[in-house]
This record gives sequence, C-alpha cells and structure tokens, in this order.
Amino acid sequence: MKYISFCFLVLALCTSGFSQDKSSQRPKLGLTLSGGGAKGLAHIGILKAIDSAGLKIDYVTGTSMGAIIGGLYAIGYSGDSIEKITKKINWDLVLSNQYPLRDIIMQEKSEYYKYDLELPWVNHWFRLSTGVLEAQELWIKFSELFFPVYRTKKFDQFSIPFKSIGTDISNGEAVAMDSGEIISSVRASMAIPSLFTAVEYNGKKLVDGGIVRNFPVKDVREMGADIVIGSNVANGLLAGDKINNALQVLLQIAFFREAEDTKQEVPLVNIYAPVHLEKYTMGSFGQSEEILEAGLKEGRELYPRLRRLADSLDAIYGPVQKIHAPVPDLKSVEISSYEVRGNKHTTTDFIVQSTDIITHHAYTPKDLSHMIRRAAGTRYYSHITYSLQPQSDSSAKMIFDVTENPLTFAKIGLNYNQFAGISAILNLTTRDFFTPNSRSLVTANIGQNFRARAEHLQYFGRDRNIAVSISPLFEQFNITTYRNHDEAGLYSQQYFRGDGRFGISTNRDFTVGTGIRFETIYYDPSLSSVVNFNGSNNFFTSYLFIKQNTLDRSVYPKRGFKLDVEGGYVFSQRPNVHLKPTLTLQDTAVSAQPYTRVWLNMETYAPLSSRSTFLLTLQSGMNFNYDHSTLNEFSIGGLSNSFHNQVLFAGLRENSFYSNSLAAMQIGLRYQLFASVYLTARANAMVNNFVSTSRLLTGPDFLSGYSLTFAYNFALGPLEISAMYSDQWKKVLGYINIGIPF
Repeated sequence: MKYISFCFLVLALCTSGFSQDKSSQRPKLGLTLSGGGAKGLAHIGILKAIDSAGLKIDYVTGTSMGAIIGGLYAIGYSGDSIEKITKKINWDLVLSNQYPLRDIIMQEKSEYYKYDLELPWVNHWFRLSTGVLEAQELWIKFSELFFPVYRTKKFDQFSIPFKSIGTDISNGEAVAMDSGEIISSVRASMAIPSLFTAVEYNGKKLVDGGIVRNFPVKDVREMGADIVIGSNVANGLLAGDKINNALQVLLQIAFFREAEDTKQEVPLVNIYAPVHLEKYTMGSFGQSEEILEAGLKEGRELYPRLRRLADSLDAIYGPVQKIHAPVPDLKSVEISSYEVRGNKHTTTDFIVQSTDIITHHAYTPKDLSHMIRRAAGTRYYSHITYSLQPQSDSSAKMIFDVTENPLTFAKIGLNYNQFAGISAILNLTTRDFFTPNSRSLVTANIGQNFRARAEHLQYFGRDRNIAVSISPLFEQFNITTYRNHDEAGLYSQQYFRGDGRFGISTNRDFTVGTGIRFETIYYDPSLSSVVNFNGSNNFFTSYLFIKQNTLDRSVYPKRGFKLDVEGGYVFSQRPNVHLKPTLTLQDTAVSAQPYTRVWLNMETYAPLSSRSTFLLTLQSGMNFNYDHSTLNEFSIGGLSNSFHNQVLFAGLRENSFYSNSLAAMQIGLRYQLFASVYLTARANAMVNNFVSTSRLLTGPDFLSGYSLTFAYNFALGPLEISAMYSDQWKKVLGYINIGIPF
C-alpha cells in the first residue's frame, strides 16, 4: 500500500505542472534529520543512500546532531565524506572540557586535569561548577569543517539551503536559524541543557532544539519542499514500565512537548526512515561504529525506494545536472585585522602573544585552530571562539570571543593505593596574585601519610617561554622494609626539599634548564627492621634538566613521548646516621663526600589500532662514588608514582629493594575493552649495581616481573586492580590504586 501511495504522490506532483517547463516544475526534495546525540550518526547511512540513488536534495533542516550532519551536507560534504570525518573524531576529547595535553604550556602539564573537582573563586566565595561543557574542542572541530563557507552568512546561499533548530531559553519557543555564523547555529542546536552551555545567537540565548522540535519537518516544508525524506533516530517517550528512577521521570516530563510535536511532524514526511536504536543513548559515542553500521543498514534497506523516486523524476523531468555541489575549495584566509572581546583580566596584547597572530598573513583552518589552542593552553581561558568577518579586499577580520577562567581555584582529589593509603588531596591555585604573569599554588595530601608542596612559578618573555620557580616540599611516610620477600620492619621517613629552578621552553613540549635544591632526609625505625641504620642526612644538589612531553592526554595517553633527564652534582653531605652493631667495622663509616648523580625516565605510547596502545618505559638512575653514602638511593617497586627516588617495577611492592645504580625497561600493551574500560599487560626487567655496590644496602643484580591491570576511568580518576608477579619473589601480589596520586 505504501508503494502505491508513493506512486500516486509522484504522479500528482508531475501532472500538476505537465504543461509547464519541466525543469522549473521538478518537485523540490527536502531532507529532515532529527536530534539524538550519538544516535544521530546513523543519519550518515541515509545520506549515503540518497547520494547513491542520485537524488538531488533542495532543502535541509536538522536539530542537534541532525543539525551538525545536515549542516555539513548542506555546505557540500557528501555522505561518504561525512562518514570518514566522524570516524576520525576523538569523541572523548571533543565532548569534554579538556584541551589536548600537547597544547598546554610545558610548566602547566603536570597540574592539568589532575583533580576530581575544581571550585572557582567567584564573587568572594568558592562556587560549585555548573557541570556543563564548554566543548571547546568540538567548536574547534566545527571551525575547521565549516571554514570553506566562512564568507556565507545566509544559509540559503549554501550548496543546499539549510535551517537548524534551537530553543529560546527565555520563552521555550523553537527558533529556526537561517543566517549568521553557521558554527554558532549548529552549536546552539545541540546545547543540551545541564550538559552544554547555552549559546548566544543574534541576541538570544539558545539551547538544544530537541526540547521542542526534534524532527523539524514543518520547517523544510515552509522552505518549499514538495517531497520530504525524514531520518529519525529518537526513541520517543519511555513506556511506563521502563521508568525506574527520578532522572527518567524528569527526562520524560521534559520531552512531553517534543513528543507531541513529533506526532504532528511525522505525517508530513513522504519517505520516513526511523532508525531503531533503543539500546543506545544520546551519549553512546563510544559505540559510534555500531551506530554508524545501524544507519548504513537502514540506508541499504531504504535505497530501493529512493532509487525508484530518482528514476521516476528523471524519466519525467530529465536527469539533474549536478546532484551535490562540492564543498568550496578554500584552503586559507588572509587575516588583515583582529579584535578581542570579553577579556577583563588579560590584555589584548596577551591574546595576541598567546596566539602569535600576524596581520596580512594567510592561515589555514588548522593554523587558526592551533592559534586558539595556544591561547587556551595558557590556562587563563575556559572558552575561546572566533569569527571571520569578510573584508572588501578578500581578507578577513578575526574576532576573538574569550571567556576567562577565574584567577583562583580550589581543587580536590581523592587517592588510594596500598602504599600511601587513602588520602584527600587539597589544592589552592591562584594566578597573578603576588606578581603579574605568575602561578602560585599550595597542595596538601591529608590521610594515612602526609605530604605538602607549595610553588611560585614566574613567567617571563613574550611567549612565556622562560620560567623561574621556587618550590618547597615536605612528606612523611611509613615505609615497610622486606627481607626474603617478607615484611621485615616499618620505618618512618621524613623528607624535605627546597627547590629553585630556571627553565627555557623552546616550544610547548620541551624545556631545558638548571636548578639547585636542598634536601634533608630522616629515617626512624618504628618496628624492628632489616635496615640496619637510622638517622638523617642533608645536602645541596645543583643540576641540569631536560623535559619533553608530547603526550595527547595526562591519563591513559594513546600516543606521544615523555622524557625527564637530570644530571646533578651533590655537594658535601652532612650525615648523622647511627649504625646497628650487626654491621662490620669497615661498613661503619658513612661518607660525606660529594658525588655525581644521573636520572632518566622515558615513556613512549603508540597506537596499534583504535583500541590498543603499545607502552614502553625506560628508567635509569646512577649515583657515582656512592658506596659509603646513604639515604639517597633509588627505591624499587610499585605501579604508581608516590614519592621521590621511586623506580616503578611491576611485580614488587614499593621499597622492595634499594639500589645506587639501576637500569630498567618495561613494555606493555593496553587494550580498551569498552568506553573507559581498559586491560593492560606489562613485563619488565632491571639490572642493578653496575656502577658500584652499596656496602650499607644490598639487593639482587637482576630483577624481572609482570602485571595485569584492569582499569575503569571514572569521575574520581582511574580505578586500577592489578595482579603482579616477580620471578625473584615468586609470589602473586594484588595491587589497587584509585585516583591520581599527589
């Protein structure tokens, strides 16, 4: 019956203009794409079927994800090219408030995305975060994709006339956007309340159009469409027996109006393609490949109907000259001037220096994205967008709209592992408090063990590439010692470090510099131990350092390189060490002589596939002429960094052995089982005592070990449960870590 009705529809449209010019009376085809978050990726299958059938679409409307897909189609991207684009997108990144770690300036990387909760100081008090996403990376991706039409401010001048739907937050009415900045339009259409920030558009504050009009068929009819193809991925309201909690009740109520509107919109569609995606949600971007495949399957089933329509129209009116005009071939733009809006604490010069913009210079969309990330990487801004205003000489004026971060934040994190115990990590970070262009912070680890650190970091130079820092640190740990693979005693360790350093960054990934630090260490046995001394030592160290960090993210990176190299000279020491009688007379003299010291840590990550990542870590530490010194050895063991001089080793507990010279290599494979769920296998080997052997502390010359870790990366950071084994200990050990350590 539906095929008979369809034929009558085509016949009626055709005969109504039989005596008139055929090309002018060809029925206009409209395309409507619904909202649905991640499920909207299924629209791509319908677009590919339309393209394969040879149909020329004359008008497009869309809401939310439908607006994004529809907007790309309207400016000239084919269904096939949109599919390729979406497969390359890192959805975890673009749908977060993170920037790529490689765009953060070098001195800020260690503190970036480290805490579970960040409370800004606003109006004389710390406020809870709104919990909504600025989606900076998503906006940057839009700016690159829609760059070829930056000169076109009226959407009916696109390859296909286009409208996107938003909701006016002031009155709850649908707003059909057909002019202005296309990026702002599609971003407004997908601004889901409580998830994304609202968007200013032509004097109105807009949120997701799906609240009131998720399937905008009326709008494409009003544009002039005679035949409408509609792709709908929304599930509609839940059945009563499926509503099991308060959140589902609220969502059900919120979408009452949209559900009623959809009932009126669906009958206006001539070719209706409901893609059934009940087992997915709006946030199922981790299952994007499955959703894409569901859309492609629906497109294949729909193709015969679309082809019959194309053949019927071509038989009566003749084939269309051009099915789909391509995206305009625009590679770059000359920036002739610029303007900054929204800045209060930072100057226009600071933005200019951060972006490194040069007038009368040509920029590609990738170049413009890099400029935005450079400015965001200073950590002074929560959101930066730009618009390009065409000038009469074919150049453009670049207008920056910035939203500044508050200058002060209180930050909170939680951490637990079997060495450090459970602790709350409290941080206060403020910028420009003591001096301009500076960052000052205080961090305290409060729990079973105590640690505290302060830092004042002062930037210099036009590009903030020179930094001077002063940083005191204090920590107190209870340390278990081992003998014959069993616990043998408990030591209380107190450690203080005062550090001053000067560094020069040649780019965002590399820093070289020099520093001097004072360290004092105190050991006191709480229980009888195999470690045969107690007391203290203190000394000054001057050092040179090199740091490089090209990792793409701070937690579970998929690609990049991290290097930390230090070479130092330890000046004359002041040991006050008391030795137990079990040591021989020749061992009782603890050296106070200077010595040299080298440390290296290198990490490499390389993706093997979309789900698997290869890991390689090299660590080496060497104290030269150290055989009679003590209290500055390298401590071997553990899977997470917890204290100074620690060398990670899969298979051993923290402080299992001490060494004054070692070299270790660890290889691993991490596999992503599901969204945020990982399985990591590691194997490592270590050689010790190859420079000299300590007379006070001894350990094996060779170690080997393995671990298998199940991890879930959730709101409080990674939850890691590990089983590990060492060939020397011949024990299977469990290990748990939650959150990011101090």
